[in-house]
Amino acid sequence: MRLGGVEIDHTVGLIGHSDADVLCHAVADAVLGAAGLGDLGDHFPSADERWRGASSIHLLEMVAALLPPLGLVVAGADATVVAEQPRLSPHRAAMIRAMSTALTIPEEALSIKVKSSDGLGLTGRGEGVAALAVATVVRETRSGSQ
Repeated sequence: MRLGGVEIDHTVGLIGHSDADVLCHAVADAVLGAAGLGDLGDHFPSADERWRGASSIHLLEMVAALLPPLGLVVAGADATVVAEQPRLSPHRAAMIRAMSTALTIPEEALSIKVKSSDGLGLTGRGEGVAALAVATVVRETRSGSQ
């Protein structure tokens, strides 16, 4: 299973058109939304075979690269992953490292929380993993400050 750009040893994985990294997808969508640039499906449609099996951490890098030509930068992001298994807390620091690098932000500007749903619903039954995120995008001034 790949989450937050990190390979996690587990008996099951996630299924998707790309590598199905729902955490990277949630943060990428949050960045795109904050910048008024639509969503991942607008930029990397599943109908386009170029994106089959794509690395979601690479897609996140590509999303971050859309901002500077518009005079924008990611100031920070906050994400929550909901999963019963595998236990994600031991991987949290590696996910923050990988994703903050992809976003070109300091590690302290990215928060990742991991939660279980205590056996309730789709995630509680172990049938999927959910991720929610918000991002702050700011206009970069000519001097490089925000």
